[in-house]
Amino acid sequence: MNNKQVLPKVIKPKFIKGIEQISMNIIDVEDECIINDIHISDYKVETEEVNKVTFEGVIFNKVDFTGITFNGLDITNVRFQNCDLSNADFTGAIIHRTEFINCKIMGLNLNGATLQNVYMDNCNGKFILINYAQIKNTILSDCIFENSNIQHSKLEKVGFIKCNFISSQMSGTSLCGIDLSSSDFERVGIGPEDIRGAVVSPVQAVDFSKLFGLIIKA
Repeated sequence: MNNKQVLPKVIKPKFIKGIEQISMNIIDVEDECIINDIHISDYKVETEEVNKVTFEGVIFNKVDFTGITFNGLDITNVRFQNCDLSNADFTGAIIHRTEFINCKIMGLNLNGATLQNVYMDNCNGKFILINYAQIKNTILSDCIFENSNIQHSKLEKVGFIKCNFISSQMSGTSLCGIDLSSSDFERVGIGPEDIRGAVVSPVQAVDFSKLFGLIIKA
């Protein structure tokens, strides 16, 4: 029997040739700006709130976005690496072919966002908000989402690899067809209809059975 986890195919970001060798440490983020084909390193974005910003073909390395509100954010072919996006507001953002690698995303607001071909690896996303979002062809790997809110969202072809969802709220989000077996869902707030059809480990099966009112007899 093959127990190997089957993961969705995620299309990686596309960058212009040589972008990683050309690094700048300042950008001008303002309303309706388009920032494209650039590599930004070791920079703190001081803007508090901006409207209709587009990031395309950009590598952000060690960039601080903490607490910034982006209204109407459009992200395509972008890599956030070693960045701090804690408590940033990406409400309603469109995020396509984007990677978050070794990032702090604690309290990041992704409510109402659309994520497609997104890869998150080794990120701290405690208290992250992903309610009423559309998530497709996305992999979350070795991430902490403890005490997060992922409610009433639509997940399609999503992979969880060794993630921590302890004490998170996921009601109204169907996990049907998703392999949860390598991740921690202890004390997660979820309904029987949400977990139906998910792939779980034997230990998880016992824990989730309580949602159906079952009593496991030793």
